[in-house]
Amino acid sequence: MMEMLSGLSLFFVIAVGSVLFSMIRILNEYERAVIFTLGRLTGAKGPGLIVLIPGIQKMRRVDLRTITMDVPPQDIITKDNVTIKVNAVLYFRVVEPNRAVIEVENYLLATSKLAQTTLRSVVGQVELDTVLTSRDAINKKLQEILDLQTEPWGVKVSNVEVKQVDLPIEMQRAMAQQAEAERERRAKVIKAEGEQQASTKLADAARILSAQPESLQLRYLQTILEMSSEKTSTIILPLPMELMRGMMRKDS
Repeated sequence: MMEMLSGLSLFFVIAVGSVLFSMIRILNEYERAVIFTLGRLTGAKGPGLIVLIPGIQKMRRVDLRTITMDVPPQDIITKDNVTIKVNAVLYFRVVEPNRAVIEVENYLLATSKLAQTTLRSVVGQVELDTVLTSRDAINKKLQEILDLQTEPWGVKVSNVEVKQVDLPIEMQRAMAQQAEAERERRAKVIKAEGEQQASTKLADAARILSAQPESLQLRYLQTILEMSSEKTSTIILPLPMELMRGMMRKDS
């Protein structure tokens, strides 16, 4: 009889311990527990230790940390009919655990699908040049739209970043040719501007020399001196035009 009572006592202690253990939950600082009592929402509890009534209360654990989610590459046709592939990264977190549990079946999946459709919609409304040069504006617009649509779920979208834009091979070649043509155009413009400036300087120098014949003679002598300093066996001496005109008059 004593052995039977001891066995029953041990069983009772184990049963009570199991019940008590099943009643206790421990939540981290970044977690909240959404409590349901007989199927009705009671509220969110945590962090720390909480106690549940077995068979009557159930809980859903919700993480409040910022979640980083990759938006898969989306095939998008831009406003100017160019097919591109765009992916992005999404940053969001739960700010109202109760709504994140009762307003949507799976807020992670719902946010991901919404981000994909919104990315296709926003990028499809602009031209390719805008996608390549105005990513900040596109990111801001995506964030505003997603944050507005996830607000009823208790989810806050803090940032959206377009990561990569993949272009068709034909478009890459066309853009490379366009860039090369633009570089050639700039080089020709710079060369033309340099020639224009040089011609302007030469014209100014010619006006100064024509107004002061002595300067022209000094320049002539300097040129002869520079030619004579070169290691060459032949020296060509240019004759002044005034001397040539005088000789032609005498001959005539």
